[in-house]
Amino acid sequence: MKTIVVIGGGITGLSTMHYIERQLQEQNAAAKLILIEGHHELGGKIRSQQIGEFIMETGADSMVARHPGVLDLVREVQFEHELVYNATGISYIHTNNELHAIPTGSTFGIPMNEESLIASTLLTDEEKQRVLQDATIPNDRFTKESSIGEFLQYFLGEGIVRKQIAPVLAGVYSGDLYELSVASTLPYLVDYKNNYGSIMAGFKAHREQFEKAADKKFISFRQGMSDFIHHIEKSLTQVEFKKGVEVSAIVQENGRYALTLSDGQVIDADIAVLAVPNETVKQLLVNEELTQHFEQFTNGSAITLYAGFNVPDSVLPADGTGFIVSHNSDLLCNASTWTSRKWAHTSNNGNLLVRLFYKDSNPRYEELAAMSDEQLTEIALEDVRLSLNIEDKPTVVNITKWMNKMPRYDLAHRDALIAVEQKMAEHYPNILLAGCSYYGVGIGACIQNGRDTATKIMAKISNNL
Repeated sequence: MKTIVVIGGGITGLSTMHYIERQLQEQNAAAKLILIEGHHELGGKIRSQQIGEFIMETGADSMVARHPGVLDLVREVQFEHELVYNATGISYIHTNNELHAIPTGSTFGIPMNEESLIASTLLTDEEKQRVLQDATIPNDRFTKESSIGEFLQYFLGEGIVRKQIAPVLAGVYSGDLYELSVASTLPYLVDYKNNYGSIMAGFKAHREQFEKAADKKFISFRQGMSDFIHHIEKSLTQVEFKKGVEVSAIVQENGRYALTLSDGQVIDADIAVLAVPNETVKQLLVNEELTQHFEQFTNGSAITLYAGFNVPDSVLPADGTGFIVSHNSDLLCNASTWTSRKWAHTSNNGNLLVRLFYKDSNPRYEELAAMSDEQLTEIALEDVRLSLNIEDKPTVVNITKWMNKMPRYDLAHRDALIAVEQKMAEHYPNILLAGCSYYGVGIGACIQNGRDTATKIMAKISNNL
């Protein structure tokens, strides 16, 4: 019987185990399955905390409902009854110390039709006319490996990119638009431009699919995202879990791998999956040829702060769910989600819960990162006061610092990944890389990566490695 070890108990590692178990059952096959997680709790960047009346997600707060595989996994582990969908509403951009609604009919700030473009209060008439010139500009230079910032500015103009698109996309992908590729953000935009002559025409041709996805885009769970993690863990009846121990060394021996754990145990594996951050992988696989490529993967940092108030959620602007900060703003945060409005289940008594984000793209980030929790709280409360005119003191504050742990898919990512995959096949043929450092940062991408990894493992088993 083969031994398969997954190192890392985040959503990628758990999804990998789920689909290995599932495929083993379907094929009436057997294998010894072990999952190793350094923390005492599974979940990785999915962490829910309940303090008083509030549920706070200190990591990811939701999953994209339409991403392939997300709802499939929820159904397969029979957890649909706990699903909750986001409340729909208006997202804003805070600029010139005012909130401007991101026009309906746009995606990531990119107008999908003329009505959305005209409705924007962020753009001048000249900037709106510049967007329409896209239809007259041929694409003779851009591919999916090009910079998304350069691509959008070339066709739509600097005004809309700087004022409306960049704040949204940078908020989602945690990076500089000019250092992120089209492929790692919105790959379909190149197809729209090439096939329909303009980005807007491409959106119009795919209008139906975007309208279907316009409402209830995101899902969470009544008791928080961690409840989903716990349920997946319970469903994995064939898996042996080892929590609170780390893998300290991996040695290849006679076609197998000896995994030395921090508690002194040694586990022999036929196949190992490294569903852990790139920095951990680099420490475990000591190989000069690989190290030079591992060093090309980059990470960002962020601080998130929740503040819960003993004031009703109704003090918020009508139908609003949060804002992203653009230029010319006195706010120090990069964005804010009005959590109690967007996710009603997070506030048992209907009181206000807001989440503020401070990312390393912020010019004052180093200063913020060095602050005490008390100083950060004062900064956040001033941001709340300036943006929402709320001067009450919070009843709950929760601060999480993700230091150098947010994968950033810059223009070097794709080439580095191709090189790493080639070297891994050569030096470690039965060790597979997985997770958000390499194959997508969203939970949906991690679930799909887990499914794909399981399929690769089953193919190796069928071919007797």
